[in-house]
Amino acid sequence: MRLIRIPRAASRCSILLGMAVGIGLSTPAYAVWHSEDGSLEVRGFVDNMTNVRDDVGLTKQRVQGQLELFKQAQPRGIFSDLSMGATFRLSYDAVYDINDDEYGRAAGGPLTYSAPGNPDFFTYINGGSAPFTPPTTLAYAGTFGPDGTGADGAIPLPGTGGTINSPSNPNDGLRFAAGDIYAYQDGGVMLATPVRPCDTDSRGCGPLKGYMDKDRNELRYKELNDDLDFIRELWVAGSIPVGSGDNEIAIRLGRQQVVWGRTDLFRVLDIVNPMDFSRENLYAEFEDSRIPQWMANVEYRLGATKTFDDLNFQLIYKLEPFRPHDLGQGGEPYAILGAGNLFRALANCWENGCTVGNFPATGVTVDFPSHAIGIRDVKKPDHSEFGGRIEGVYKGVGFSLNAMYFYSQFPSLRGGIPTVDPFTTSLVETVHPYDIAFDVEFPRLFMIGGSADWYWEKARTSFRVETSYTTGEEYADTSKPDLYSDSDVFRGVIGFDRPTFIPFLNKDRAFLISGQVFYQRLLDYKSYNVNSAGIPTQGKIGFQDWEDNVLLTLLIQGNYFNDRLTPQIITAYDTEAKAGVISPSLEYKPNNSWVFKLALNLKWADDNGAIAADDNRSANPFPPATCAPPIALSPDPSPCLTAYSSLGVSGFEPLGRFRSGPIGTAINEDEI
Repeated sequence: MRLIRIPRAASRCSILLGMAVGIGLSTPAYAVWHSEDGSLEVRGFVDNMTNVRDDVGLTKQRVQGQLELFKQAQPRGIFSDLSMGATFRLSYDAVYDINDDEYGRAAGGPLTYSAPGNPDFFTYINGGSAPFTPPTTLAYAGTFGPDGTGADGAIPLPGTGGTINSPSNPNDGLRFAAGDIYAYQDGGVMLATPVRPCDTDSRGCGPLKGYMDKDRNELRYKELNDDLDFIRELWVAGSIPVGSGDNEIAIRLGRQQVVWGRTDLFRVLDIVNPMDFSRENLYAEFEDSRIPQWMANVEYRLGATKTFDDLNFQLIYKLEPFRPHDLGQGGEPYAILGAGNLFRALANCWENGCTVGNFPATGVTVDFPSHAIGIRDVKKPDHSEFGGRIEGVYKGVGFSLNAMYFYSQFPSLRGGIPTVDPFTTSLVETVHPYDIAFDVEFPRLFMIGGSADWYWEKARTSFRVETSYTTGEEYADTSKPDLYSDSDVFRGVIGFDRPTFIPFLNKDRAFLISGQVFYQRLLDYKSYNVNSAGIPTQGKIGFQDWEDNVLLTLLIQGNYFNDRLTPQIITAYDTEAKAGVISPSLEYKPNNSWVFKLALNLKWADDNGAIAADDNRSANPFPPATCAPPIALSPDPSPCLTAYSSLGVSGFEPLGRFRSGPIGTAINEDEI
């Protein structure tokens, strides 16, 4: 098929029309083969997925092939049943070639900051006249100096050595880290992030090595990496009869997915395998976005007992090194919470120094030297992860009890690392409390939980409940010198599935209506109106995530023409972020080998999706230089002499991402 480039300025109507034509030509094909004796089954499919985003153009042009094999072997030795399975997947995403000025080698460009407050602020910190004349517009990583040579209005902290503009840190290939979410209308902190693949532009990739440092080929050919992700599954399984043969021990060794939960979009118990959110944020099927891992999976199957209709015990042990979620890196079209942009921006600040806008106040822009702020390193754990589950049926109620000792698959930013003082020329690195300099770590967690599901005949409805209690999760905490705290977390979900006739839509077939209510509570949540020096704050400091949050989902699905035409609507709403998403789709199966699907994904949110949070810019990590002017000029400036925590000045970047959530931060990602 011929690929047509859709320009950024394309209207929504033209995008819809172009995609309707594109999807009509781009469809998956399925095939199945069985051996003569029936012991070997081979399945395969090829699909093409084309996504277009409003105001951006093409965000995905993926061609994918998947091959699935299952072999039933003859019983041998102590095994009454032996089998082997494998799933291989390869894909190519052409978006990095076709739309390369958005997501490839030509992405990004030069940036400038509006800094009308710089002359007055420079006068304040310099004790004299600023070498700038308002209005001031300055470039990222610009040169500057009191003699005016090359001065562009940036405020040079002494530690910059006069310049951070060098061949290794040019003003090119950049975007504002939150620019795809909002227009900085709250006067919040502005960070610039490199957005080209790491083999094209290595800035911000070194500190994130092995985590968010993909080169162009790793982005285009996602499964061809050092983790051999083209092997989706590769396992051998066997069953050993126990006792009189009524019970058995089932063993599965190899790369596999272990599914514990039954929820859609969000997870409560289904935490064994990490997720690839860079595939399509929340919206890819879990089966496709889970990252399979090498594991030993052992089940003791008791079957029916005197008390239970069915009872099984399961133990799992991971055989490979720890893997976190793939959140997407800076410059990828799908990067949940925009975390990839934030992390790469901070990593570049650590490596090369960077320009920070609206710091320490709105309208002021400062250049920081390297090793003063940012992300220094990613530290992945290298110890074991294991868990277990009891699963059964009691009087028609399915249940499970789950436990897992594992590492957080989400990253934690831990402060308290040694940094230079950018307000001096010394290169000695010491710990500066409340400094926004971090290592990325993944804390050890322990999760216990359970689930139940049952059918209520009178209501003709199936219900399901999942709950979990996790210890040791880490969250940003602006009241602490290291800028994080741990908290135990309770999560729960109640869901239902009901076939319901809607006669005016279809008098012959019922629609499936499915709803879920998710709840999360941070049990050790803390917030304050006074900072560490006893100074009243402008806003709440402390934890910046929500103490309590509720998310709602609803799915309605119908079928026509003997299930060959399937319309569906799925929607989700984050009650604290006040952000929602709705995704109508239409799937058509002309026969058993072909599937055509057309879908929309539309978001809405209050505050344009960007919710402000304490951004820590009003802390005093480098006393007395970072002391707030009202305190420094007060009758008692003594608090300026020691480090103190934030005064509660807020903005979206960086911690508002967690309040806005995965839906609110994707407010500008309407797609078809």
